[in-house]
Parts: sequence; C-alpha cells; structure tokens
Amino acid sequence: MSFRALLFSPNFPKSPPETISTRNRPNPTRSLFRVPTNSPHGCRLFRVSVTEGRRRRRSRKVYADVRDILDSVRDSVEFKDALDDAASSEDDLDSTIPWWEQFPKRWVIVILCFASFLLCNMDRVNMSIAILPMSAEFNWNPATVGLIQSSFFWGYLLTQIAGGIWADTVGGKSVLGFGVVWWSVATVLTPVAAKLGLPFLLVVRAFMGIGEGVAMPAMNNILSKWVPVAERSRSLALVYSGMYLGSVTGLAFSPFLIHQYGWPSVFYSFGSLGTVWVALWINKAYSSPNDDPQLRPQEKKLIVSNCISKQPVKTIPWKLILSKPPVWALIVSHFCHNWGTFILLTWMPTYYNQVLKFNLTESSLFCVLPWLTMAFSANLGGWIADTLVSRGLSVTTVRKIMQSIGFLGPAFFLTQLSHVNSPAMAVLCMACSQGTDAFSQSGLYSNHQDIAPRYSGVLLGLSNTAGVLAGVFGTAATGYILQHGSWDDVFKVSVGLYLVGTVVWNLFSTGEKILD
Repeated sequence: MSFRALLFSPNFPKSPPETISTRNRPNPTRSLFRVPTNSPHGCRLFRVSVTEGRRRRRSRKVYADVRDILDSVRDSVEFKDALDDAASSEDDLDSTIPWWEQFPKRWVIVILCFASFLLCNMDRVNMSIAILPMSAEFNWNPATVGLIQSSFFWGYLLTQIAGGIWADTVGGKSVLGFGVVWWSVATVLTPVAAKLGLPFLLVVRAFMGIGEGVAMPAMNNILSKWVPVAERSRSLALVYSGMYLGSVTGLAFSPFLIHQYGWPSVFYSFGSLGTVWVALWINKAYSSPNDDPQLRPQEKKLIVSNCISKQPVKTIPWKLILSKPPVWALIVSHFCHNWGTFILLTWMPTYYNQVLKFNLTESSLFCVLPWLTMAFSANLGGWIADTLVSRGLSVTTVRKIMQSIGFLGPAFFLTQLSHVNSPAMAVLCMACSQGTDAFSQSGLYSNHQDIAPRYSGVLLGLSNTAGVLAGVFGTAATGYILQHGSWDDVFKVSVGLYLVGTVVWNLFSTGEKILD
C-alpha cells in the first residue's frame, strides 16, 4: 500500500503516530511509524519519506509519502533488523532538501558570530601596524602613541554594560548588526581624521570602540539562546578564535597594503568588508530559535530542551547580581586577564620593532605566530572542557582548571622574556604565552552563561567593563613605563596581575547557576 498523508499541521491529533526509528542524520527525512491497529501484530508499520518544500513550510503543514511495510518483512526477520533494513533499503526516497539547508542553524549563527569577531580584530589591530608609519609622518612620541591606542577603549568602555542591557532586552541580532556597521564606518573614517588632527583621530577611535563594545555582550546573549550547554565551550572557543584569526589576518595583510598603497588603504579596505557581513547577518540570523520561521523542528526541540536561557529579560536585578561573590570573581579576573592581553595586542609590533629590531614586515609576520597559537589553543581548550564536562567532571572544576592555565601559563612565559638572548626564543615565549592565555575562553569567558544564563549579556558587559578599564590603563601606562623604564617593567606588572587573578578565581568562582 502506498499513499500521501498529512504528517503534521497545527490541528494535528493529540496522539500522533509514534516514531520508533529514524535514520542517524542531523535532519531525518525518512522515518518508520508504528500505528496501533486491530491486526494480529497489534500495529502496522509505515515508512514515511518527507518531501517538504518552502511553501509547505510556511503553511506549517508537512506532507509525506507513506508505504506500508509488508507482514512478510516483519515476520521474516527480527523486529529491529526489519526496521534497519527498511530504513536503508530505498535510497530513492532521500529528501531533495539541499545540504546547506540541513546544516545545523545554530552553527550558522556561531559561524556568523565568528566572522564578526574576525572583522572586529582585523579593524582593531590594523592600527598597531599602521601606527608605525603614522607616528613617523606626524612626529608622535611614545606617550602620544599610547594615548591614541588607548582612545579606542574610551568608547569601548561606554557600551559594555549598555550593550548587554540592550541585547538582553531587545535581542542580540539588532545589537551585533549595529555594532559591525558602526565600527566599520569609523574604520573607514580613520585616515581622514588623522589628517585633520590628533583630536579628530582620538574621537574617531573612541567612536570605533563604541561599535566594538557591544559585540561581546550581544554575541553572548545570542549564543545563550542558540547553543545547548553541552556545546557551549566549543562554540565560544570558535567565536573567540575569530578574534585571534582576525589579528592574524590584520597583521599579515597590513604591511603589504601599506607598502603597496600607503597606510590609509588598510583602513579603507578592512572597513569595507563589514558590508558583506551585514548583508549575510540580516538575511540569516535571528536573536533566538523562536524567532526563526525556517528552523527545523528537530533542531528547535534540541535547542529549546538543552538551553537554559529561555525568557527575555524585562528588569535587571542589579543589587542581586552585585551581591554574588562569583560575579566579583569574574570582574576581578577579567581585569587581570585583559591587562596582559591588551598590552600584547596593541604593543607587540612595537616590541618586535624596538627590542628585537625587526622591520615593519617582520614585526607583523612574527606577530602572526602567537595569534595562530591562540586560535588553535582556544578550540583545543573548548574541546577539552566539553569532554571533561561530558565525562562527569563538575563545571566548576573545569572552569577553574582552564582559567588557571589561562593565567599561570602567560605569567610563566612572560617571566622568561628577560632571560632569552635570541629573537627566535622571544617570539616562541610570546607564542606560548598567548597560546596558554587562550584557555581562558573555556574559563572565565564561558562562565557568564554558567552562572546567569538569562543575564549573560549584562554580566559579560559588566565584567568586560573591568576588562576594558584594564585595556585603557594598561595601554596608556605601557607608554608611560617605556618612557621611564623598560619592557621588563611592563611584563612584571602583567605577571603580578595574572597571579592575583589566579588566586581570586580559584577562591570565589563557580560553574553553577546562581541567578535565575
């Protein structure tokens, strides 16, 4: 017997047929249904091949081609073997849905967030390369260079908490889209502002920081709704590795563009890439699975049943949030972590140029190695963290282990810089320092969704505000220290803060939910 049946509609009976076997694939399109009957077997088996189209999807009705499985098939083999044979015997019933529509939508969101962070750091680190010819052209001293580098953080600081509140109340899609447009425009305007004068450049760099400041809270909000708990470390590690690969891309291409077309070309070319991302984001992204009309029911069920963050936020319980010791552990640890990270991000090319005597091209190329190491280590750490959690180790223990590596690793390798005698060993120490630093993506950077999933955007904005303050003070202080001291003094401050962060994190952090 063969016929076409209505498999699903909004008016489907309360007790639909029971699915007892599906093919092992992300989007099962052929299933076996057991329907109670008055037959000697007590039921009949039907093979169902779904051939849904876009039009049917919008009507919320799914039709299927149905074939009865003959009694002789059921009687001739064991029941399970019959199901397996029936499910695999007719490849002609495979779905016509293209492979790209079967790709998990939650990972489309993750990849788009990864791309936004790639652009984020491309547009940020280009200044660390361009600042060398710019300072020569405009006669800037180290203190002025430090002021310019830190001006980015003025705007970045303003939108951390505001971006988190906005994302948790309005939705992450609009907030992240706004951020990319804003910082892309500011990037394109940077050469114009520099030629107009230092005050104009400081304002534009601060404006760029405003756009990039909303990126992390918005991303955290989106992923808290789209990514199941078991995939959290891996997804966040992939997104944050976009920052590292953005640094790699920016540092690799900036010298070529500067030599061929002048330093303004770096800002024009990198800034224009934001338009491509925005077009894809508008077309593909949604703030939550409930907003996506084309999300497959199987994936939606997986996400909704395994994500903690469900209801939108209407009010922020600031007093309750700030009364929790794990929240303050996040804030303090974020400050200690970002002090060292932002110094390396903004000053590493200068260190290679002044201390290791590399030229512009060599400085940028050797800067690539630490960032590549971070991209690899972040994803390795994410895989290790999710594996440990899946094997029964508590989330609290996993977060403490990963963050301890993220603090103590950089502290150890930075202390070795004063003892090495060759540029190659110095670059290796830098690479190892930042490689171990990347384990923080499975430590403190994953902890916001652990302890307060509904307020993850706000909480990340709060802790990252402390991190931005570390960037502002650390970047500017480095310029001052270099005028009155040495690079060893710069690294000693970073090492001290890494050690403080290690103590605070292990004493007060937790991986359990503390805010509903």
